[in-house]
Amino acid sequence: MKKNESKLWDAALIAMKKLRRSGHVALLAGGCVRDRLLNRTPKDYDIVTDAVPDRICELFSRSRRVGAKFGVVLVNSSGHDFEIATFRADGRYSDGRRPDEVEFVAADKDARRRDFTINGLFYDPFEDEVIDYVAGRADIDAGLIRTIGDPDERFAEDHLRMLRAVRFSARLGFAIEEKTFAAVERLAGELRRISPERIWMELEQILTGAGRRMGWDLLVGTGLRAHLSNVWPTDDQDSGRSAHRVAALPTGSVAAPLALASVVCHHSQVTVKKICHSLRLSNQATQSTLFLTRSLPELRRFDELELADIKLLLANPGWSSLTDLLRADLRACGEPEELYDRVMAHAAAIPEDKVDPTPFVTGDDLCACGMKPGPRLGEVLDAVFRAQLNEQVHSRDEALKWARSLN
Repeated sequence: MKKNESKLWDAALIAMKKLRRSGHVALLAGGCVRDRLLNRTPKDYDIVTDAVPDRICELFSRSRRVGAKFGVVLVNSSGHDFEIATFRADGRYSDGRRPDEVEFVAADKDARRRDFTINGLFYDPFEDEVIDYVAGRADIDAGLIRTIGDPDERFAEDHLRMLRAVRFSARLGFAIEEKTFAAVERLAGELRRISPERIWMELEQILTGAGRRMGWDLLVGTGLRAHLSNVWPTDDQDSGRSAHRVAALPTGSVAAPLALASVVCHHSQVTVKKICHSLRLSNQATQSTLFLTRSLPELRRFDELELADIKLLLANPGWSSLTDLLRADLRACGEPEELYDRVMAHAAAIPEDKVDPTPFVTGDDLCACGMKPGPRLGEVLDAVFRAQLNEQVHSRDEALKWARSLN
């Protein structure tokens, strides 16, 4: 394997050397080994060892027991944090997420308790040797996502692994091995036992990554889509168009609200809001998703919009995502992109200082003119601001005159 001479890599080697000088085994494990074999730069490096958690803490003064029950200690080496895990075998998974107990074992048994063969590899950077107890390297060469051992058992241990299979498949462009795929189909309904936060963490990565079309097709094909949320419609007749829409988004990574909107924009606002809440999205992400799904039909009626409507859309931080969604939707429907081009040209012609100007009048101004506070004052204020955006009034005096005419 070709060495990555990054500071993170160097810091990992320093930590591993400390373990080795103290008489312990130290290897890299999991995703970083897989990524390096695929010539991808790992985001982090996980270290495994035969040293038990107490021993790891003795060796590293800057350490924290983040999962000592499971043999995991977070250590700091040269300013970088690394998880160092003791080789272990997992006991029974009664909650479908974590083992009830673990046993510290040899490296080969540790490899066999992991999820997929491509994640069950170890690497000795000092000998430049890949240690493969699970035929993971063959599956990397073949481009396959395969569970280690019986897929029903692996998915029963942690139901989220089914979504992880989809994520790895979409991210790497690998096919899901036949028996593994069949097990996902059989057990898809078990996904409902997983917390919404964990589901969204995986779903977000599936939909925002470059392989999102493949990921969405797999979610639909395996039956997982129907179990992403207890409010996601099970009779979704638009999943095919959603696949085309999500595929037509800009290449590379996209923002989560745009990605989610591309597969739910055909649902009602009530349903979209329920989906966002059920997945525990942040308020900001929910509002961004609702803006996109609410505004897409509006933008499709672009020629009917007043200038004020266009400016209000343009002033929203989600405008760029909205136009991306419009173009994707046009392509998904097999429609020409003339509307998108017209929208973009019109928006570019509006001076920046005219998009979201300071209102000519405020509520205090209207009260000073004799209007009483209340709902009607708010309605008049909105109407006057729309007149300003529509360039029907051009000064404070004209705005006040307009307000008096409405009172």
